[in-house]
Amino acid sequence: MTTDPLAPLLDLADVAPAVQRARERVDAALRHRALRRQGGQVAAEVGLRSAVASAALEGYAHEREAVRDGTVTDPVVQGALRVAGELPGLADLWPRAPRQVLARLHTLAARGVVPEEALGRPQIADPADGGGTPGGLWMVSARLDGLAGLVTGGTRVSPLVLAAVVHGDLLALRPFAGPSGVVARAAARLTLISTGFDPRALVAVDLGHLEREPEYVGAAGAFATGTPDGIRSWLRHYASAVEIGAERLEAIADEV
Repeated sequence: MTTDPLAPLLDLADVAPAVQRARERVDAALRHRALRRQGGQVAAEVGLRSAVASAALEGYAHEREAVRDGTVTDPVVQGALRVAGELPGLADLWPRAPRQVLARLHTLAARGVVPEEALGRPQIADPADGGGTPGGLWMVSARLDGLAGLVTGGTRVSPLVLAAVVHGDLLALRPFAGPSGVVARAAARLTLISTGFDPRALVAVDLGHLEREPEYVGAAGAFATGTPDGIRSWLRHYASAVEIGAERLEAIADEV
């Protein structure tokens, strides 16, 4: 019998209860009455707000209404909007060809930010960790292959845990030039969408990350250490962000 590589994460202190609470909170939010009649409007609004939040987490904060009005031309914001718009259409491909989808996400997110020849191509973010040497590039590729293996069926843990690992690994690895964090957050959302955890792309998890930004940054750094405490910190943060995302979904549904 093959051991599930992510199963031990649920044995870390407080992780399983946090995941269960987040699951229940999302299920409750997805039963909101407004979603029966206005689910498309709600999804569009969640997409806009998530894109603005993801760009802000990348260091490019802009007023949401200015983005909505089309007066913000910042390429990172525009890239985050493009990514948000294509997530539903990429959900079916994500669990079958995650490397291909990551390249597509980077192309959408980084257009106008990095040179055309860098779009969709993994690179070494930190010269001290390999600096573009063949060995360093192999390391990045190998880690992406490992992550792809999880996405394509290599684990049966909760989709929330898998999404958190996808997000944390991509933040730590930063395999693409430019707004790599936008790609990481989008890949995590795709994991929630494609697994049926959030099938209509309604949970505004990136708003949860932004509202707890200091914790988001600290927990992501802790996850990158690979220690049990660091991974636990990140998983608990991620579950909390999903809960906040469910709360913001309900608030948005009340507004539309």
